[in-house]
Amino acid sequence: MIALIQRVRQAHVDVDGETVGRIGPGLLAFVAVQPLDGEAQVQRLLERLLGYRVFADADGKMNLSVKDTGGGLLLVSQFTLAADTDKGMRPSFTSAATPEAGRRWFERLVQLAIIAHAPVEIGRFGTHMSVALVNDGPVTFWLEAS
Repeated sequence: MIALIQRVRQAHVDVDGETVGRIGPGLLAFVAVQPLDGEAQVQRLLERLLGYRVFADADGKMNLSVKDTGGGLLLVSQFTLAADTDKGMRPSFTSAATPEAGRRWFERLVQLAIIAHAPVEIGRFGTHMSVALVNDGPVTFWLEAS
């Protein structure tokens, strides 16, 4: 699994003009599922999402996680992160999971995130979404769980 995470002051996801997910300060995570991903990758990615230290402590150092700060977690499925961009001028998506597998493992990630942390918000799988955010820093990281 892949996640592109951004520390945000706020973020929201709209589908057809309706806001389906919104957080204040926290993490926005764009998530892609790859063909060989399963329960182990979901567990590891969630551990990294909740524990990755990207928030400032009292000394201004990135020593706190979203779990430590109680910040929001906005999960947005984005299969394009798994694209193969090595050749040509058009991305290939053969390195992304099928839509069925993508949905299964993304929904499992959401399920476990809701159990482990609050607040958790989500986009809407398989739809065209409009994502707005105010990046804090900017602070952006690429996480992988293999």
